[in-house]
Amino acid sequence: MTVENPSVSAVRVRTSRRAQAYELLSSMRFAIALLTVICIVSAIGTVIKQGEPLVNYVDQFGPYWADVFGALGLYRIYSTPWFLVILAFLVVSTSLCIARNTPKILADWRTHKETIREQALNAFHHKASGQLAVPLDQAAESVARQLQGARWTLKSQRRAEAAGGPGIMIGARHGAANKLGYIAAHGAIVLICLGGLFDGDLIVKVQAWVQGLQPFRGSEAPDRSKLSVSNPAYRAQLFVPEGQRTNAAVISVDKGMFLQPLPFDIELKKFTVDYYATGMPKRFASDIVIHDPQQAKPKAFTVEVNHPVTYQGITIFQSSFEDGGSAVHLKPLFLSEPPAGAAARIDAEVGGAAQSLPTSWVGADASLTLEVTGLRVINVEDLAQAQSANPAVNAGKAADVRGVNLDELSKHLGSGAKAPGEKKLVNIGPSITYKLRDAAGQAREYQNYMVPVNLEGQSVFLLGVRDTPAEGFRYLRVPADDQMQMDGWLRLKRALSDAQARQEAARRFAATVTSPTQPQLREQLTVSAQRALDLFAGARHVAPAAPAASGAASGVQPPSAAAMPSGGLMAISSFIEAVVPANEREHTSATLIRILNGSLFELLNLSRERAGLAPLSSDQDSVRQFMTQSVLSLSDAVFYPVPLVLALDSFEQKQASVFQVTRTPGRNVVYLGCLLLVVGVFAMLYIRERRLWVWLQDDGQGGTRVKMALSSTRQTLDMDREFEQIRAAVLPNQG
Repeated sequence: MTVENPSVSAVRVRTSRRAQAYELLSSMRFAIALLTVICIVSAIGTVIKQGEPLVNYVDQFGPYWADVFGALGLYRIYSTPWFLVILAFLVVSTSLCIARNTPKILADWRTHKETIREQALNAFHHKASGQLAVPLDQAAESVARQLQGARWTLKSQRRAEAAGGPGIMIGARHGAANKLGYIAAHGAIVLICLGGLFDGDLIVKVQAWVQGLQPFRGSEAPDRSKLSVSNPAYRAQLFVPEGQRTNAAVISVDKGMFLQPLPFDIELKKFTVDYYATGMPKRFASDIVIHDPQQAKPKAFTVEVNHPVTYQGITIFQSSFEDGGSAVHLKPLFLSEPPAGAAARIDAEVGGAAQSLPTSWVGADASLTLEVTGLRVINVEDLAQAQSANPAVNAGKAADVRGVNLDELSKHLGSGAKAPGEKKLVNIGPSITYKLRDAAGQAREYQNYMVPVNLEGQSVFLLGVRDTPAEGFRYLRVPADDQMQMDGWLRLKRALSDAQARQEAARRFAATVTSPTQPQLREQLTVSAQRALDLFAGARHVAPAAPAASGAASGVQPPSAAAMPSGGLMAISSFIEAVVPANEREHTSATLIRILNGSLFELLNLSRERAGLAPLSSDQDSVRQFMTQSVLSLSDAVFYPVPLVLALDSFEQKQASVFQVTRTPGRNVVYLGCLLLVVGVFAMLYIRERRLWVWLQDDGQGGTRVKMALSSTRQTLDMDREFEQIRAAVLPNQG
């Protein structure tokens, strides 16, 4: 018994493992598995928008899942290392599969298998035999002529020493392109994957790794973040304001951006937007001039959506448009009495330097800086599903000024968004977006519309605010006065902050609704109206008190003064809960709300009187609607975070185009791969390879015995009919 050398055994094990690994890597099942994974990943990349800001994903998925998906790289799924590794394995696997099978395919493609044995023909499903009354050579010539006429390619082998006498084996083939379809289809997968690797972020990441480049954040790109001008492949964004030129494009990556300089400058002469009647844009076009240092004269082009411009192998697409630094003029509107010497206007530039607001505007303890971030001249919104907060409006009736819906006690800064349904797209005019940043660096974002918007039959100014970019804007709806301005509401808001004005309005309300012969009732009503106005204005708080007997019995505990809301309808609601027994709250609420509305109407006329304007009549529907919305907006204004509104007074728009500039050497490779894929799939599915063998043998009596068989890669119903046609041609008049 011989014992094998351990080293030899180890070599054999390693060789066997390598062979198994090679067999797996080059197998069709491994390539199909990788292709399936890539299809699933591509579907995920289609569902999840790629390259969005992180706050958008937090808003969509929540903080936890946003972090999980971010860790998996699902926000830039096509450039993640694991996806590129899978793609590379697919290229290697398919290439090995082609390399292993192509020699056998080509060898099989070149041969007609005319060396097959006569006895093997009996094993085929489609077979026939017969007799021809002509000599062997004449029979062979006749069969060859008939097959060649039917576009069969053939080869023959003469066999002198065959059993039963000399004979000729004819091997014929039809549909040989089916074999090449396999190579074309698999080669197409390799080309498409290689083209995707070339045109993806792989080349940029390799350059950054080799050259030690670091992505940057902000507006200034250091030299260590700059890629080469001769970068062979990239997809970058180029921001060009009107009247300016630049060649500094940026490539967004996971941790920032890389600067990609272009070999030429792009100047934006004019950006044009055409709109539909609804205000929706229908055409974007940029008139550009390319300044090439290698050319004596600049060249002018027009870039449109779906109509890019290609110059020196770099394709320029119209991606989007933004503000290019428009000059805006903002008018400060103070919610209380304006400070002495306040400027009538603030001049700023969209995206320009921050400006500090005077402390007299925002309070001595506050420090706010203004950053104007956006100007939108066109705002198309769906106003079809606007629902009125007051049921009387929906019923087509004028709302009573005293008929405030108590459900509104729980609504603050109601969203301007509308419920889904039938759309009615309306252009509601320009808007300005700005941030007010405090000394700690925290910023709130504001969005104010320039003109009033008609919602539920009432013209209102929308004043939006949000604490973080992940939130949607919450809108304070300020009713427009008879001059379609905010002045009427602002006068009422300022009068509400004036103790003397509140006192006078309460007196006038009591005098209006009571008889002079009832001085005691008038005095009581004056006190009640004064209390309602003070609570609504945030000038009065409920002091903590021991519960009364009835309150104790009902389990009502009065809140502390610190916990009371500072004004608005919530303050009145909390006051009622604190001092009124539970069984009397509904009646007291209705009475107090009526008193509040009547007092506010007198306060409105008092503010108009001080401004030298004629008083209004409560009998007018427009006045009732104005007062109803004013009560709601005054209540919501308690939660407005700053004491002033910066309204858009005028602007000089300056547009900017955002271009996508691409250099994609793999594009033609992908196109070639797609062409090969179409050809390969067509060849494999619609071209059937058929092989026919005809054995002709001399019968020794001047005739020829014939035996034939037909084989195909796919058995179809047409095979029976085709074989019968061949048999009838080769063996005529033989059933």
